[in-house]
Amino acid sequence: MTKGLHKWQLFGLVLCLAAWLGAGCNKPADYRREADQAAAKIIEQKQVEALGRSEAFSIERPAETLRRQILLASGLPYSGKASLGTDQLGLIDHWPEKDYPISRPDAQPAVGPWNDEQPRRLTLIEALQVAARNNRDYQSQKEEIFREALDLDLERDDFRDTFAGSLESIYSADLSGDHTESGIENSIGAGVGRQLRSGASLSARIALDLVNLLTLDRASSFGIFADATVSIPLLRGSGKHIVSEPLRQAERNVIYAIHSFERFKRSLAVRVAREYLSVLRLQDRVKNDEDYYRRLLKSTRRAHRMADAARFRAIQVDQARQDELRARNRWIRTQQSYARGLDSFKITLGLPTDANIELDEAELERLAEAAKEVMDIESSKAAPAGSQTQSTAAADAPIELVPASREDGGPFELEPSEAVRLALEYRLDLRTALGRVYDAQRGVVVAADNLRAELTLAGRAQAGSRRSISSADSPNAQLRPEKGFYSVGLFLDLPLERTAERNAYRDSFISLERAVRSVQELEDQIKLGVRNDLRNLLEARESTKIQALSVRVAQRRVASTDLLLKAGDVEMRDVLEAQEALVSAQNDLTSALVDYRVAELELQLDMDVLEVSEKGLWREYEPEDDKSE
Repeated sequence: MTKGLHKWQLFGLVLCLAAWLGAGCNKPADYRREADQAAAKIIEQKQVEALGRSEAFSIERPAETLRRQILLASGLPYSGKASLGTDQLGLIDHWPEKDYPISRPDAQPAVGPWNDEQPRRLTLIEALQVAARNNRDYQSQKEEIFREALDLDLERDDFRDTFAGSLESIYSADLSGDHTESGIENSIGAGVGRQLRSGASLSARIALDLVNLLTLDRASSFGIFADATVSIPLLRGSGKHIVSEPLRQAERNVIYAIHSFERFKRSLAVRVAREYLSVLRLQDRVKNDEDYYRRLLKSTRRAHRMADAARFRAIQVDQARQDELRARNRWIRTQQSYARGLDSFKITLGLPTDANIELDEAELERLAEAAKEVMDIESSKAAPAGSQTQSTAAADAPIELVPASREDGGPFELEPSEAVRLALEYRLDLRTALGRVYDAQRGVVVAADNLRAELTLAGRAQAGSRRSISSADSPNAQLRPEKGFYSVGLFLDLPLERTAERNAYRDSFISLERAVRSVQELEDQIKLGVRNDLRNLLEARESTKIQALSVRVAQRRVASTDLLLKAGDVEMRDVLEAQEALVSAQNDLTSALVDYRVAELELQLDMDVLEVSEKGLWREYEPEDDKSE
């Protein structure tokens, strides 16, 4: 014991106070922000690796979402506060952060303030932006990237300096002897460890003890103890490629997640466009069926008047009446189909199904402009391939059918080999599948390493000594390396029992074969999808030509039958069939226009050349750019 023991006691109290304060300095919010910063840094880095660029990324959703704005502004019913957002939930007992969740000030609804007095008209561009901010699967995909980034941060932590600290204060009393012995043991310890990528593991720690007896001679003693260890695997588990395998896989998993999210963004954009145009097609069909219903109402009235004038038989009036009833039924069904389609589209956008929105008909009108040239060109040039007219060939002339071709096709009607080449070059999911093959190959290497014997070189150094109640009357300890304890040794674990490892090794080859088959299947599916997209483009273009001509023919037919009906030269059935042919041709033309546009987008999706920003806006591929390079 030394006279300056009270100084060590004061020092121990200071250390204890510092440790106590340090343990409480980080609040839950601080840890959350640290995790956000670590994940954000990783995601930005991996975006550059995966895509060659970085873009804004956050999983924090704005509090003032469009969904909530619609619910509150329109007075729509909702089940509870969870329907409005996380920030509207009441704070439960022991909630760690009173000011979380918070909204991002820069993230506002994509289409501005909501007013429910009139139906809100959404353009296609606005619909894409709304989906990017409100679609629930979109948010889940972003969270998957964030989780993979956190997993990577945890794997990286294994190769950082890891610090540990402990504080103990123990009161003990021994009543077994003739005299009661009681005392207080205060201990504080600190340590650091490091895992090297070579497989070596290093650790060091130091401990300080301060022991005071409260009985007898009230002896006290100070203890100090330090030790360091090193462990180096020489066979099994050695080598950078084995030790850092979990870290390498975590690095690649983040890239895979980014690929998946990028692919999802493009798929969602095409899905939104497809559903948007499909709803517009139903809306146009409602208009066409309504016009058809009105025309049949007029035809029925005319049939009644002509029957009253003894120019029609009663059966012709009944024919008109039956078609009128069928037209009404058709009009009502189409209205309900449109309403169902619009409600389903709202779910895709992440909006309430009872939100009062409508879509912009101008988008369909822009598609109709694409068919304007077809409808205005000369009938001889406009005729579909393989068609012949009496003016160009005699009735008994041989008929030659000319198949449809890509001549005069749109910019996306590429040669199949070129489209497949682009798809195999750009498809992100194919890159991921190929990466999984490499992962499986590394899995074989790791499984083979587990079959080896385990040989470890271990070393340890210790100096000083600890103190407890039983050694309170001992002199204060000193940290003297020349009086320390040192050891080094080899530990061998022979590979006598490796049944589990043997089976895992064999299974790794099965995993590799499956990964290879997955690449082969995906590659063939990509080729099939691209080739079918090109077929759909060709079919939709030819159908547009045919239906454009069919509309013109049907319009002439309706006009001529109306004139002949007034002259009494046709039956009512001829008029009704002409009306039916016109509405069918109009609906089929709209479907062909929509199908062609959707086929263009789906081809770009299957080739993975459609770029979509974090805001949901797209930049379409320009084939001419690729040809010019």
